[in-house]
Amino acid sequence: MEDTAKRLTRRVQLTTDGLKAYLEAVEENFGCNIDFAQLVKMYGKPIDGEHRYSPAECTGIQKTIIQGNPKEKHISTSFIERQNLTMRMSMRRFTRLTNGFSKKVENHAHAIALHFMYYNFVRIHKTLRVTPAMQAGLTNHLWSIEDLAHLLK
Repeated sequence: MEDTAKRLTRRVQLTTDGLKAYLEAVEENFGCNIDFAQLVKMYGKPIDGEHRYSPAECTGIQKTIIQGNPKEKHISTSFIERQNLTMRMSMRRFTRLTNGFSKKVENHAHAIALHFMYYNFVRIHKTLRVTPAMQAGLTNHLWSIEDLAHLLK
Protein backbone atom coordinates (compact mmCIF):
# COMPACT_ATOMS: atom_id res chain seq x y z
CA MET A 1 0.00 0.00 0.00
CA GLU A 2 2.92 2.32 0.74
CA ASP A 3 4.29 2.02 -2.81
CA THR A 4 0.86 2.62 -4.34
CA ALA A 5 0.28 5.75 -2.23
CA LYS A 6 3.67 7.17 -3.28
CA ARG A 7 3.06 6.60 -6.99
CA LEU A 8 -0.42 8.12 -7.18
CA THR A 9 -0.66 11.65 -8.54
CA ARG A 10 -4.36 12.19 -7.82
CA ARG A 11 -7.00 11.33 -5.27
CA VAL A 12 -8.51 7.86 -5.66
CA GLN A 13 -11.40 5.86 -4.25
CA LEU A 14 -10.54 2.64 -2.43
CA THR A 15 -12.86 -0.13 -1.27
CA THR A 16 -11.65 -2.95 0.96
CA ASP A 17 -13.29 -5.79 2.78
CA GLY A 18 -13.74 -5.61 6.54
CA LEU A 19 -10.21 -6.64 7.53
CA LYS A 20 -9.30 -4.24 10.36
CA ALA A 21 -5.64 -4.06 9.28
CA TYR A 22 -6.72 -1.99 6.26
CA LEU A 23 -7.91 0.86 8.51
CA GLU A 24 -4.43 1.56 9.88
CA ALA A 25 -2.64 0.83 6.59
CA VAL A 26 -4.80 3.26 4.61
CA GLU A 27 -4.51 5.99 7.26
CA GLU A 28 -0.74 5.54 7.55
CA ASN A 29 -0.08 5.60 3.80
CA PHE A 30 -2.75 7.89 2.33
CA GLY A 31 -3.58 10.19 5.26
CA CYS A 32 -6.67 12.18 4.36
CA ASN A 33 -5.95 12.14 0.60
CA ILE A 34 -8.31 9.26 -0.24
CA ASP A 35 -11.99 8.38 -0.52
CA PHE A 36 -12.16 5.13 1.44
CA ALA A 37 -15.01 2.71 2.12
CA GLN A 38 -15.35 -0.84 3.37
CA LEU A 39 -17.73 -3.44 2.00
CA VAL A 40 -18.46 -6.36 4.31
CA LYS A 41 -20.38 -9.38 3.05
CA MET A 42 -22.46 -11.45 5.47
CA TYR A 43 -22.79 -15.18 4.83
CA GLY A 44 -25.26 -17.84 5.90
CA LYS A 45 -25.16 -21.62 5.63
CA PRO A 46 -23.55 -23.31 2.61
CA ILE A 47 -25.90 -23.57 -0.36
CA ASP A 48 -25.75 -27.38 -0.59
CA GLY A 49 -25.84 -28.09 3.13
CA GLU A 50 -22.75 -28.85 5.15
CA HIS A 51 -20.32 -29.84 2.38
CA ARG A 52 -16.65 -29.12 2.88
CA TYR A 53 -16.10 -27.09 -0.29
CA SER A 54 -19.58 -25.69 -0.84
CA PRO A 55 -19.79 -21.90 -0.92
CA ALA A 56 -21.80 -20.16 1.76
CA GLU A 57 -24.80 -18.11 0.71
CA CYS A 58 -24.26 -14.35 0.76
CA THR A 59 -27.14 -13.02 2.85
CA GLY A 60 -26.31 -9.32 2.63
CA ILE A 61 -23.71 -6.58 2.47
CA GLN A 62 -22.82 -3.61 4.63
CA LYS A 63 -21.15 -0.56 3.08
CA THR A 64 -19.36 1.79 5.47
CA ILE A 65 -17.76 5.08 4.48
CA ILE A 66 -14.51 5.36 6.41
CA GLN A 67 -13.01 8.56 5.05
CA GLY A 68 -13.54 11.21 2.42
CA ASN A 69 -16.42 11.17 -0.04
CA PRO A 70 -16.51 7.83 -1.90
CA LYS A 71 -19.20 7.50 -4.55
CA GLU A 72 -21.80 4.94 -3.44
CA LYS A 73 -22.07 3.30 -6.86
CA HIS A 74 -18.31 2.60 -6.87
CA ILE A 75 -18.15 0.97 -3.42
CA SER A 76 -17.48 -2.53 -4.70
CA THR A 77 -15.00 -5.37 -4.43
CA SER A 78 -16.06 -6.93 -7.74
CA PHE A 79 -12.98 -5.85 -9.69
CA ILE A 80 -10.49 -7.32 -7.22
CA GLU A 81 -12.60 -10.47 -6.83
CA ARG A 82 -12.51 -10.90 -10.62
CA GLN A 83 -8.75 -10.30 -10.64
CA ASN A 84 -8.27 -12.88 -7.88
CA LEU A 85 -10.36 -15.42 -9.82
CA THR A 86 -8.31 -14.81 -12.97
CA MET A 87 -5.13 -15.35 -10.96
CA ARG A 88 -6.39 -18.58 -9.41
CA MET A 89 -7.53 -19.90 -12.77
CA SER A 90 -4.29 -18.89 -14.55
CA MET A 91 -1.73 -20.15 -12.03
CA ARG A 92 -1.81 -23.62 -10.52
CA ARG A 93 0.23 -22.45 -7.53
CA PHE A 94 -2.93 -20.71 -6.27
CA THR A 95 -4.83 -23.98 -6.31
CA ARG A 96 -4.63 -25.71 -2.97
CA LEU A 97 -4.09 -29.44 -2.66
CA THR A 98 -1.96 -29.68 -5.82
CA ASN A 99 1.75 -30.20 -6.33
CA GLY A 100 1.97 -26.80 -8.06
CA PHE A 101 1.32 -24.97 -4.80
CA SER A 102 4.21 -22.60 -3.93
CA LYS A 103 6.37 -23.66 -1.03
CA LYS A 104 8.84 -20.74 -1.12
CA VAL A 105 7.53 -17.19 -0.86
CA GLU A 106 10.21 -15.93 -3.28
CA ASN A 107 9.04 -18.31 -6.03
CA HIS A 108 5.46 -17.30 -5.34
CA ALA A 109 6.33 -13.60 -5.73
CA HIS A 110 8.20 -14.24 -9.00
CA ALA A 111 5.28 -16.23 -10.42
CA ILE A 112 2.84 -13.45 -9.53
CA ALA A 113 5.05 -10.81 -11.15
CA LEU A 114 5.39 -12.89 -14.31
CA HIS A 115 1.64 -13.47 -14.44
CA PHE A 116 0.83 -9.77 -14.17
CA MET A 117 3.43 -8.74 -16.75
CA TYR A 118 1.97 -11.28 -19.18
CA TYR A 119 -1.62 -10.33 -18.31
CA ASN A 120 -1.03 -6.59 -18.74
CA PHE A 121 1.54 -6.40 -21.56
CA VAL A 122 1.28 -9.58 -23.69
CA ARG A 123 -2.31 -10.86 -23.58
CA ILE A 124 -4.89 -9.04 -25.72
CA HIS A 125 -8.12 -8.69 -23.76
CA LYS A 126 -11.34 -9.42 -25.60
CA THR A 127 -13.28 -6.39 -24.36
CA LEU A 128 -10.40 -3.91 -24.79
CA ARG A 129 -9.09 -5.44 -28.06
CA VAL A 130 -5.61 -4.39 -26.84
CA THR A 131 -3.55 -5.12 -23.73
CA PRO A 132 -4.37 -3.20 -20.52
CA ALA A 133 -0.91 -1.58 -20.71
CA MET A 134 -1.68 -0.29 -24.21
CA GLN A 135 -5.10 0.93 -23.08
CA ALA A 136 -3.49 2.80 -20.16
CA GLY A 137 -0.87 4.37 -22.43
CA LEU A 138 2.07 2.57 -20.78
CA THR A 139 3.22 1.08 -24.07
CA ASN A 140 2.35 1.60 -27.72
CA HIS A 141 2.95 -1.97 -28.92
CA LEU A 142 2.03 -5.54 -28.12
CA TRP A 143 4.78 -7.25 -26.14
CA SER A 144 5.96 -10.79 -26.86
CA ILE A 145 7.17 -13.46 -24.45
CA GLU A 146 10.66 -12.66 -25.74
CA ASP A 147 10.21 -9.01 -24.66
CA LEU A 148 9.41 -10.23 -21.15
CA ALA A 149 12.47 -12.49 -21.12
CA HIS A 150 14.71 -9.55 -22.17
CA LEU A 151 13.69 -7.73 -18.97
CA LEU A 152 15.74 -10.27 -17.03
CA LYS A 153 19.02 -9.26 -18.69
